[in-house]
Amino acid sequence: MISLRLDPADPQRLGLLLLGAHADDIEIGCGGSVLQLLRRYPGSSVTWIVFSAPGPRAAEARASAAEFLANASARDVRTLDFRESFFPYDGAAIKAAFEELKGLAPDLIFTHHRSDLHQDHRLIAELTWNTFRDHTILEYEIPKYDGDLGHPGVFVSIDPEICREKCNLIRKHFVSQRPRHWFDDEVFMGLMRLRGVESRSPSGYAEAFHGRKLTIR
Repeated sequence: MISLRLDPADPQRLGLLLLGAHADDIEIGCGGSVLQLLRRYPGSSVTWIVFSAPGPRAAEARASAAEFLANASARDVRTLDFRESFFPYDGAAIKAAFEELKGLAPDLIFTHHRSDLHQDHRLIAELTWNTFRDHTILEYEIPKYDGDLGHPGVFVSIDPEICREKCNLIRKHFVSQRPRHWFDDEVFMGLMRLRGVESRSPSGYAEAFHGRKLTIR
């Protein structure tokens, strides 16, 4: 297992792999961390993959990714069209899509939490660990009706203005999701504020992750 280098050999460059089951998952789960990392490492390269973004959802996902990755020096945004809510039943095809990623060598991978109660999220998490054995993987959380938030142990302190930028971009780009009862700034800001309290973040806000295997060197 390779540990995350807090000071990469090239201080301006970090390789990120971002994996999301649905079109807004990456933004909700780790959008603040991505915005902040890309300001710290403006020469970074990012591969951003959404596994279910059919029809107009693909346009939403691509427009959002373009703004979240504005500070990246290289970006590869991919939107796939696997059926939402059917991932476990389409597992062989999704596994094949993961096999095509084995040539990537990111410094850090963001993916879903392996104990997420949404079946699509859970499968993406499982296949991430199946595919990447020698990389640092952080599992993000998605608030939802199921109430499956756990006890993450890795926190990234997020500046308040970046928190607000994250929420503004999510609201701006995912128009199709606005009618959903959980889709609003209070939910997203509230979760970041709670994780900020838990981690005693100097900014008052944080995003939280599950880090199952991390080596500090």
